[in-house]
Amino acid sequence: MKPQPSPTIVGRSMAHDNALDNAVWLPRSVEELLHRICVEQSLLQPDPGARRALADLGEAAALDVLMQMSGRRIRNFSGFILYMANNFRPIPTQESFADTLPSGSSSPLRSCGVCSEESLQSDPRYVAPSSSGQSISPQLIALGQLEFRKAFLVLSYLGRYKLEETISVEFIKQIQWLNMDQFESVVWEELRSKCIPLLDRRKSSDWDSSKAHIYHCHVDLEGHLIFKGPYLQLQRTHMQRVLGDDNVLLVKFAEEMNIGKGSHAFQGYESIYHKVAQEGILVGLRRYQFFVYKDGGKEKKKSSISSPVKCYFVRMESNWIADQEKPYILSDKFIHESRAVFMHVHTVSSLSKYMARFSLILSKTMKLDIDLASVHVEMIDDIVCVDDDGNISYDENGEPLIHTDGTGFISEDIALKCPHHIFKGKCSTPMSNQFLDGSEIAEEPLNITKSLTSEAFRLFNKGAAFKGTLLLNKLLPPRTIQVRPSMRKVKSDASFSYIQSCNSLEIVATSNRPKRTCLSRYLIALLHYGGVPNEYFLELLKNALDDAQNARYTKLAAIRVSLKYGDMDDFLVSRMILCGIPLEEPYMQFRLSVLMKEERKGLKAGKLPVTDCYYLMGTVDPTGLLKPNEVCVVLENGQISGDVLVYKHPGLHFGDIHVLSARYIKELELFVGDSKYAIFFPIKGSRSLADEMANSDFDGDMYWVSRNSQLLRYFRSSKPWVPMSSTAGVQQKGPLDLTDRELEKKLFDQFLANRFKPSYTISVAADCWLSYMDRLLTLSDDCVEEKECLKEKILKLVDIYYDAVDAPKSGLKVDVPPELKADKYPHYMEKLKSDSYTSTSILGLIFNKAGSVQTEDNQFNGISKLSCFSRYSESGLSLWKPRYTNYLSEMAQALEHEIEEFKEEMADDIIKKYKWMLYEAAEFEDSPRKRDDIFEEALAIYNLAYDYAQMGGVGRCSFAWNVAGRALCMLHASKQDDKSLIPCSRSVLTEILG
Repeated sequence: MKPQPSPTIVGRSMAHDNALDNAVWLPRSVEELLHRICVEQSLLQPDPGARRALADLGEAAALDVLMQMSGRRIRNFSGFILYMANNFRPIPTQESFADTLPSGSSSPLRSCGVCSEESLQSDPRYVAPSSSGQSISPQLIALGQLEFRKAFLVLSYLGRYKLEETISVEFIKQIQWLNMDQFESVVWEELRSKCIPLLDRRKSSDWDSSKAHIYHCHVDLEGHLIFKGPYLQLQRTHMQRVLGDDNVLLVKFAEEMNIGKGSHAFQGYESIYHKVAQEGILVGLRRYQFFVYKDGGKEKKKSSISSPVKCYFVRMESNWIADQEKPYILSDKFIHESRAVFMHVHTVSSLSKYMARFSLILSKTMKLDIDLASVHVEMIDDIVCVDDDGNISYDENGEPLIHTDGTGFISEDIALKCPHHIFKGKCSTPMSNQFLDGSEIAEEPLNITKSLTSEAFRLFNKGAAFKGTLLLNKLLPPRTIQVRPSMRKVKSDASFSYIQSCNSLEIVATSNRPKRTCLSRYLIALLHYGGVPNEYFLELLKNALDDAQNARYTKLAAIRVSLKYGDMDDFLVSRMILCGIPLEEPYMQFRLSVLMKEERKGLKAGKLPVTDCYYLMGTVDPTGLLKPNEVCVVLENGQISGDVLVYKHPGLHFGDIHVLSARYIKELELFVGDSKYAIFFPIKGSRSLADEMANSDFDGDMYWVSRNSQLLRYFRSSKPWVPMSSTAGVQQKGPLDLTDRELEKKLFDQFLANRFKPSYTISVAADCWLSYMDRLLTLSDDCVEEKECLKEKILKLVDIYYDAVDAPKSGLKVDVPPELKADKYPHYMEKLKSDSYTSTSILGLIFNKAGSVQTEDNQFNGISKLSCFSRYSESGLSLWKPRYTNYLSEMAQALEHEIEEFKEEMADDIIKKYKWMLYEAAEFEDSPRKRDDIFEEALAIYNLAYDYAQMGGVGRCSFAWNVAGRALCMLHASKQDDKSLIPCSRSVLTEILG
């Protein structure tokens, strides 16, 4: 039975229950707060020693101490009071707190901090205080009554302005129960009359709570915080699903724009950023702590603001009443315990692997709706590589080579639960499996298994984390998943069994129908080195240029280019063509010109479309029948036979393109049935074929497979890549070798290094490789010595490149030595003129030819309207005319923003806002409104935009199509003589026309 607080004279110890002379009397306010804490946490009243310590502090200080303790887990109330009283530091007032902030800081709302003395943290009674000692204003308390996204929106609009000086408690109470659309408008009007927010704009009106949102915090060089968002996101990560969107904060740390690479200026504000990490970030009365970061991988660093390195803080505590009334999975947990909710990442072998593994919770995934507690997750052995004599093969570090690196099995019943088209965690595409009116095409459940051969996944189970692919195995008993040691990235720790694990099976991608395939500069260089002549590539270029030139004149060419670049405009041009809008329509011509420019840009970079080539997910042969130089390739119509070229991007070695024999295996159908779209590699031989191709594996890697007869006719393969370096001997501390404080500092140091001092080894090695390959491809046969010298440099660069790709996990520091750096680069790489030479290689010829084709810019003397759209209602016009005026003003402000990333976000938000005004939903297909009402307003929007375009140019027509495009397409289709609508699947169209 829980101890009950004394209802009588408080403050007596049990040993002196009747000794009134030992009682210590405290001010009424202190007694009331003591009583409240005892009732809330079922504690005994503190003993006289603790009460005397409070009395000695005085009323104000005693209240400060108790306020710092309230809301925390308290096990020994008296001991905790004594400790806090002895180490008391007064809570600053609003005025005194401002004096402690760096120059220019905005308000206590933007400050952060926690009690961090080592002696206090080592005390067993210690529980970190929750408010960092800031003054809690009535406005902050009132803000905590709001739904968090509303509170965050207020803070976002405030920018650097003080909450207490701009909004009253009464105003916050008045807006508490408004719906999100009304709330956003009212807050905006209230704040823009009092201050100029940092981003002078409105947020999107699309506040669908079922959609993912991301909350941003930007930290400047002085440690000041600016909140931005929330912004819509396509899908949630595992971390967001477990914690909730509002408990995750994406934090961006700024850097000086005028410092050069290698500058030491970063050291000046490194300590400021460390302070933010140590103290946490306060969003109102919530405190967020550094939790995880994800490096940019092979992404190129474009600018300091749009760095591919993402850093996330998560909520660890809150003093808002609304938060305390709801359970939260990280409540009362230390940071290492909070990470253990996802996986026992402290068990990894080295510090360099810590965040590389833990960032798996940030993968773009789709959670499979399945109870893992009822699933049998079985560990099966990896299949090792053996030579002809049966001896195990080992790598350069003495580890056994394996054939099954990253691939396991999944039973059919679980596979049936997986949607059949997932890419980067997102299911389907905007035009897939839809009628022109947006309704879905019904599919038989069997089709799901037919398209699903394997799936890239993340499995979080009882503290362990697995990564790889799961191959459909119809022979497995129901509710079974088989994984291998090579797939386990994090082991479970039995000592952490007291932490509830959030188990989940997350799907990253499925084995989907291949898109139209293009070559790349790397692939062209390797193919040409292997014997494919210039004429073949130039013919591909000619055909592609002809298609691009004809896109504005023939529907076949137009639909091809619109499907290829459909992601740029949500397949708007494709919809316009398919609903019968003529190619001569002004905005159609304008958009086709934009897409044609994008096509020519890609062609200059070597992205040549090629037939009979596919990107397929790689897995291993479950039958064991394939020979070392054989593969099994499954396409739309089943298995194929004959020679194929196989390559893994971005392979740089001469032998990374393999000539293999595709073989039909009847027995494979017992495992995968009629499933499609995958390449199966053998489990025989002294080395895995995947390992021979750019150090690849089967954890979701996609392989380029070509059955193109001309490529096969010309190409001659080289010896496969063999690593020349070794990662052995790299000694690193593991997470368990560090204290919690040391670990957090090391992890944040890693983030800062990735963010501000990124390694450019991958890009430098690739650029130098391409420069040397370009020279090698143009040398005549009698330049033997120079060719050999170039080959030697190329092979060294290949090893450096592959080591650099693995460096985040291996901990290796990899650099390109000066003697391997190129002094000149071919002109098509578009370096500085002083560093360039004019290349005569096939890549130079492609660049010159594609660049020589002039882009025809349409000169629109008048903007003609479609006759069927010329009639509109005056009511629709009067409704949308002021809206259109507001749109022009808001879009002009957005496009003036100096940061490109924010400019795009702001423009997208504005378009979403006006789409919502029209549809009362995110899209036309989801609208609850009557279609006739939507069509009436869409016509008014169309005519407004086109009338304005008469003066401002055809680009002004974009408002009509960006906002009302789907409605206009449907309306135009309904006005044609042919009233019937037919299913329109983007993937099928792409296959037919590609």
